[in-house]
Amino acid sequence: MEEKKIRVAITHGDTNGVGYEVILKAFEDPAMLELCTPIIYGSSKLAEYHGKMLEVEPHYNVIKNVNEARDGHLNLLEVINGEVKVDLGTPTPEAGEAAKVAIDRAIEDYKKGAFDVLVTAPVFKNSIGGFNGHTSYIERQMNDGKKGLTILMNDGLRVALVTNHVAIKDVAESITKQKIVEKTILFHESLRRDLRIANPRIAILALNPRCGEDGALGDEEQEIIVPAVEELAEKSIQAFGPYAADDFFGHGSYSHFDGVLAMYHDQGQTPFKTLTPENGVRFTTGLDIVRTAPAHGAYFNLAGRNEMDAQSMRNAIYAALDIYRNRHNYDEPLANPLPKLYHEKRDESEKVRFRSQPKKEQNQ
Repeated sequence: MEEKKIRVAITHGDTNGVGYEVILKAFEDPAMLELCTPIIYGSSKLAEYHGKMLEVEPHYNVIKNVNEARDGHLNLLEVINGEVKVDLGTPTPEAGEAAKVAIDRAIEDYKKGAFDVLVTAPVFKNSIGGFNGHTSYIERQMNDGKKGLTILMNDGLRVALVTNHVAIKDVAESITKQKIVEKTILFHESLRRDLRIANPRIAILALNPRCGEDGALGDEEQEIIVPAVEELAEKSIQAFGPYAADDFFGHGSYSHFDGVLAMYHDQGQTPFKTLTPENGVRFTTGLDIVRTAPAHGAYFNLAGRNEMDAQSMRNAIYAALDIYRNRHNYDEPLANPLPKLYHEKRDESEKVRFRSQPKKEQNQ
């Protein structure tokens, strides 16, 4: 029996950025349509405009309802009513609203079971009111009490953050032992379930230079991070640290770990984007929905210039498909566990059946 293709919803992102460029280029290769059934949440007029600008001739199936999506085709779901002014390279409220409409419609359809995974093209947060990143926004829209965690990843490096979208002056007071423990547990569970790493090793970075130098440069390491690592060890999670970030990345120590937990945005994102400038993927774990995205931003300075490489978008799609299958394969054996051989009610007759006999009894 032929395996049902995974349905991938793709939001078009900021319409003045490079979203349409990387989406259309990603599906120039017909082999992509053999892997999944893509559904772009966007506008056929905007897709046509960007296609002409890029000298790309996309062949897509325009639909009004997600249920009309066809396998073997690049489907485009119309979610924009009316015209959207295009001002390439410039963030505008109109472009931000168009990005938000696509995200809202996609989440609404996901709750109805209309598709399997979500891939989001880059947006500009300041153009969208009440928006502080895809992870926190989708978390609120799902409204099921679950917390998301963003992981930046490629084949050799996976980085998560304790704090995100926090001013540097507020980072230290935002870091708590509880937050480090919670994020590490979520990271650990994702490495096992989503990425199928059986016994993940996680490195936890220091906050202060040189790990605080025994309190001379800060006491967060001794007061917060070390106790968090000790608590994680008690929970049988292989977490190690704290490590000074400069030496950790400079000496390539990250290659010995399955994941790295950084304390703040630039501490984790800067080395990741330096080491993987084009092919990285942003993945939101912890939620029921699988959401991935290219690791790059809207790149307004490159919009309309036909200079973007779509490999990061393709990698985001590949990652979403792999994670979806990994979760299914991980969860399936747990759905119908084998029944216990006996009930915990002093049922001695059953217990005796499976008890090893002492040597004395065996020799009689």
